[in-house]
Amino acid sequence: MTRMSTIAVIATLVVAVLHVGFMILESVLWTTPTGRKIFGQTKESAATTKVLALNQGCYNGGAAALLGWAALTDRGDTTAALLIFIIAMGIVGAATAKPTILVIQAVPAAIALALVLM
Repeated sequence: MTRMSTIAVIATLVVAVLHVGFMILESVLWTTPTGRKIFGQTKESAATTKVLALNQGCYNGGAAALLGWAALTDRGDTTAALLIFIIAMGIVGAATAKPTILVIQAVPAAIALALVLM
């Protein structure tokens, strides 16, 4: 794979920043009024699922860190593989949890992937 363009790196870093935000929402804000509102949770359901959300948040943080590393060290193949994974997880999330996940997670990753592959 050839060297990634500046716009591909920037788009990938935007996806990484989004995943840092997802990590914070899931790992830190899950049981707060803001987190409950975003995810449509009651106090009780948020408390019950807090550990699962923390785990999910950690995965998003890991994805963000790996994307940032891959993009900033010009590892185009690794960046593409991570973006494909994120697109797939966005599709699964949209199908099983909330349709807006497709727009918030999968579409930005797909745009970044297209730019990486150019």
